[in-house]
Amino acid sequence: MATTQSRRNFLKVSALAGGGMLISFNLLNLPAEAHALEEILFTPNAYIKIAADGSIVLLAPNPEIGQGVKTSLPMIVAEELGVDWKKIKVELAPLDSRMGRQTAGGSGSVRGRFNELRTVGATAREMLTTAAAQSWNVPVTECTVENGEVIHKASGRKLSFAALASAAAKLEVPAKPTLKDPKEFKLIGTRVQDVDAHKIVTGQPLFGIDTRREGMLFAMVSRPPAYGKTLGEVNDAAALKVEGVKKVVKIKNAVAVLATSTWAAKKGRDALVIQWNASEKLENSAEHFATFKTMLDKPTATPHRNDGDVDAAKQGAAKNLDVTYEIPTLSHGQMEPLNFFANVKDGKVELFGPTQVPGAVRSEVSKLLGIAEEHITISSPRQGGGFGRKLMTDNGVEAALISAAAQAPVQVQWTREDDMQNDFYRPAEMWRYRAALSATDLLAWHQSGVGIGRGVRGDSYVAGAIANYRAEGQGLTSNTPTGWWRAPGANTLAFVAESFMDEVCVALKKDPVAFRLELLKKAKEQTVGKINYDPEKYKSVIDLVAKMSKWGTKKPGVFRGFSTWFSFGSYVAQVVDVQMVDGQPKISNVYCAVNCGRVINLSGAENQVQGSIVDGICHAMFPKVTFVNGAVAETNFHTYKFLRMKDVPSDIEVQFVQSDEAPTGLGEPGLPPVAPALANALFAATGKRLRKLPFAEQLA
Repeated sequence: MATTQSRRNFLKVSALAGGGMLISFNLLNLPAEAHALEEILFTPNAYIKIAADGSIVLLAPNPEIGQGVKTSLPMIVAEELGVDWKKIKVELAPLDSRMGRQTAGGSGSVRGRFNELRTVGATAREMLTTAAAQSWNVPVTECTVENGEVIHKASGRKLSFAALASAAAKLEVPAKPTLKDPKEFKLIGTRVQDVDAHKIVTGQPLFGIDTRREGMLFAMVSRPPAYGKTLGEVNDAAALKVEGVKKVVKIKNAVAVLATSTWAAKKGRDALVIQWNASEKLENSAEHFATFKTMLDKPTATPHRNDGDVDAAKQGAAKNLDVTYEIPTLSHGQMEPLNFFANVKDGKVELFGPTQVPGAVRSEVSKLLGIAEEHITISSPRQGGGFGRKLMTDNGVEAALISAAAQAPVQVQWTREDDMQNDFYRPAEMWRYRAALSATDLLAWHQSGVGIGRGVRGDSYVAGAIANYRAEGQGLTSNTPTGWWRAPGANTLAFVAESFMDEVCVALKKDPVAFRLELLKKAKEQTVGKINYDPEKYKSVIDLVAKMSKWGTKKPGVFRGFSTWFSFGSYVAQVVDVQMVDGQPKISNVYCAVNCGRVINLSGAENQVQGSIVDGICHAMFPKVTFVNGAVAETNFHTYKFLRMKDVPSDIEVQFVQSDEAPTGLGEPGLPPVAPALANALFAATGKRLRKLPFAEQLA
C-alpha cells in the first residue's frame, strides 16, 4: 500500500486564490505491447479544478487530433468524481514537464490513462466527502456523492463541491481511494457529444490556422522540389517587391517569405528565383518496385520467425500458392494543412500549433536555438487530423527557426501542395506469399516483405496455429522520408495476410469464417511457439460479426468479403457487402465487431471505428504517391484522389463485445481489416484478385 508521502508525490493538492482546490497527478510509465510506438505507454497527468464559484474545469492532457480524447479522458475523471457532465468545462492542457508525456499516437491515450484517471477522480471525491463528513460530524460512510454535491441522506443535508473545496484541499491525500464498482457507472459507456461539436459546426476558431498575435507576420516556405535536391543561389529581389512582403529569410535547405497576409506571402514565395542542386540520387517509384521484386526473389539470411520445416512442407504439398502484393506510398492527407505559430524573443520561445508530440517539438527547438526548455512554452489547439504525420516535429521546429531568423512572431502556413510534397510517407511495400496445401488443409505459410526504409515485419494469427511458418522482412535504403501512418505496420500487413488467407480458403474450398475459427482453435489448443494475441478475443469478434451480418445467408446480388485483425490491444472483424451497379461495384454495407475492453464514450467509439473504416476504404480504393525523379507527382486532391460521398458505404454497423476489462486501443484498429475484406468482396463480385493497391486502377 502506498504511503501518505508517496501518495502526495502522486497527487498534488493546493488551494486556489479565492477558495477552491486544484488536483494534479504524475504517474509512472506503464509497459505496452511490443510495437515501435507502444513500447512505453504515455506517462499520464491531468487536473481537476474546482473553483469557489462552483465551476469545475477538467483538463484533457493529450493532444486532440480528432480521436475524441478531449471528451473521453475527462469523462473518466468525471465518472469517479461524481459531477454533472453538463456543468463542467473541458480544456486542453498545455505542455508541462510535471504532466509526463503528452502525446497522441499508437492508440494509447485512453488505454494508457484509464486506471490513473479513475484514481484521481476517486481521490478528489473521497477528500470532498471527508470534508463534508467533518463539517457535519457524521461518519464518512453515511455520505454519498451525486452531481457535484456531497449528500447525507439520513439528515437530508447537502453541500456543493464549491462549498467544500477549500476545506478538502487541507486534508491528507487518501493512500488508496476506493474506485467505483463499474456496475455503478452512470457516464462511462454512454453516448456523450464531443465537447467541441458546437464550435466545430459553427466555425468558431479552434485550430492552429486561427491563431492571431499582435505584430505577427505570415510565412510561406519554399522547400526543395524533389528529394535529393538542396538549396543553391537565391534571388529574392522580385519577392521583396510584392506588396505586403516584409522579409525573406534563409533557414536550412529552405527559404521563407514573411508578409502581412498569407496571400502576400504566397505571391512573394512564387516570385523567388531559386537554384536547386541535385546532391543525391533522384529516385523513382518504378525503380523502387523493380528493386523490391529482385530482393523478394532472394531469401533473407535470418527470418524473424521460422517454425517447423516450410521447405519440406512445400515439397510434399498437393498444391502450392505463390503470389505477390504491391502497396504504394501514401501521404497522410489530413484535412488541416500544417501550420505553426512561433515567437522567439529575448531568450524565450512561445510555440502554438498542431502536433502530436509537443514535448519533442520543444526539445528539438531547444537544441537548435540553444534555449533551455524551461524558457520554451508550447500549447496545442484542437487539430484537424494527424494520422501520424504530426508525430514529426518539422512544422513546429521550422516555425521557431524562421521566427528566430526574422526576429518577429510568425505563423507558418503550408498549402495542400506543400503538405503533399513534403510529407513523411507511408512507405511503399511489396510482399510475396507462399502456402503449401494438402487437399483439405494448410500445411505451411511463408511470407516475405520488403519496403522503403525500415525493414517490414509482423505476423498474423497464422503464426502459432500451424506447424510450418516462416516470416521474412527487408528494407530498401532510400532518401525518401517515411514515417508513421494510421495503424502503422498493421495497415499493410493486414491487407496482404488477410487477402492471401482468402486465397487459401478458396483453394481449399473452406468457408472464410469457419476456417479462421479452426486456425484460432489450433492456436489455443496446440500452440506452436509463441502467440501475441488472445484466440478467445479473436473468436469473440468473429462470432459477433458473423451474427451481425447473418454470415452464411445468401443475399441476391450481394457479394461478401470477410477479414479480421488484432492491433493496439484490440480485436476487429469485418464483413463488407458489395453489389454490382451498372457494371461497377458499390459497397452497400460494412459490419464491424470490436473487442476493445470497456468503451468510454459509445458515440465517440462508434465514430472512431466508422471513421477508420471510411479511411481504410478510401486508401484501398483511390490514392497513391508516385515519385518521379525525386518529386511527388500527386500535388493535391485532384490527383491524390480521396473517397467521395457517392463511394461511401450505405451503412456501417458497429457493435462492441461487452467487456469489463480496461480499455485498449481504438483510434486505429478499425482500419487494417477493411482493405482485405473489401478485396475479398470484390473478388467474389468480379472474379478478379486485387493484389495491388489502389483498387480503382485495377478495376478500371
